[in-house]
Amino acid sequence: MKIGFHASHEQFPPSQLLNLVQQAEQAGFEAVLSSDHFHPWSNLQGESGFAWSWLGAAMHATSLEFGIVNAPGQRYHPAIIAQAVATLDEMFPGRFFLCSGSGQALNENITGEKWPSKDIRNARLKESVDVMRQLWTGEYTTHHGIIKVEKAKLFTPPKTVPTVYGAAITEKTARWLSSWADGLITISKPLEDLEKMVRAFRGGKGDDKPMALKVQISYAASKEEALQGAWEQWKNNIFPSKLISEINNPEQFDALGEKVRPEDLEKHVLISNEASYFIEKIKAYKDLGFEKIIIHNVNNGQEDYIRFFGKEVLPSLNN
Repeated sequence: MKIGFHASHEQFPPSQLLNLVQQAEQAGFEAVLSSDHFHPWSNLQGESGFAWSWLGAAMHATSLEFGIVNAPGQRYHPAIIAQAVATLDEMFPGRFFLCSGSGQALNENITGEKWPSKDIRNARLKESVDVMRQLWTGEYTTHHGIIKVEKAKLFTPPKTVPTVYGAAITEKTARWLSSWADGLITISKPLEDLEKMVRAFRGGKGDDKPMALKVQISYAASKEEALQGAWEQWKNNIFPSKLISEINNPEQFDALGEKVRPEDLEKHVLISNEASYFIEKIKAYKDLGFEKIIIHNVNNGQEDYIRFFGKEVLPSLNN
C-alpha cells in the first residue's frame, strides 16, 4: 500500500503546491495525485493552475510517483493528453499514472460545445483511452468516431506504458470500466458503500487489477477547527455525482452550498484531530484491497497536516 498526498489545484496556487509536495515527500508520503481543473468548485477556493505545466516541475523536484485525474475528449483532445503523458514518462520513466474519467461540466464546458449525456461521455472516454493507448505504441493512429484522429504519431513515445485507472463514483460505472481500464480509482465513502464498489469492479473483469482511493479528510489541532475548515472549503462537494457533473460554474456551486451546515460534512469527510482515527480508517480501506490511498486534506492547513501525518500517522501504516 502506498499513501499519497493530493495536490488540489483548485485550492492552492501551483507555487505553493510545489513546496507542499516536497514537504510531503520528506514526511513519508509515497505518491501524489493531482487534480486537473479549469475552474475551482467555489469562488472561496479561488485557484485554477494548469496541472500539466506543474507536473513536470513537481516530478523534477521530488522522486515520488505522480498521477492526475483527467477527462479527455472535450477540453482536451486525447492525442494531446497522450503526448503529455508520453513526455512525462520519457523524462521520469515509470513514475506516472493516469486516472481517466468522464468529467464535470464545471471544467469541460468552457469549449462551448454541448455537454453530452452520461452514456455519450462514457463512450467518448473509452474511445479516448483507446486512442491514447494506440498512440503510446508509437504507431500512426487514425480514428473516426465520437473522437476523430487523423494520422497522428508520437515521435517521442513513453518509455513505459502508463497505467490507466478508470475513475468511478457509482457501482455501475465501476463494473463498466472493469472491462477496459487497467485499474479503478474512486473516492472515500462509508465502508459498506465502498464494499459495493469493490464488488462491482471485481465482479466485472477487475479481479487482478489495482485499485486506488482518494480519501477526503480534514485535520486540525481541534476537531471543531477541522470541521470549520472542511465546511469553508468543501461544502459544495457533498452532493450526488449526477448533480455535481452538470453544474458549470463556481457561482452555481456556491449557491448550492449555501444551505449546507458544518455537521453535514461529517458524512462525507473524515474529520478529526486524532491519529488513531485516521489510522483505523485507512487500515480498513487497505483491507478492502486498495493499493494506493491518496489523502486529501480539504482545509487550508496543509503544512500542519503534512507534519502531523508524517509524525503520527504514516509510521503506523508503514509497519
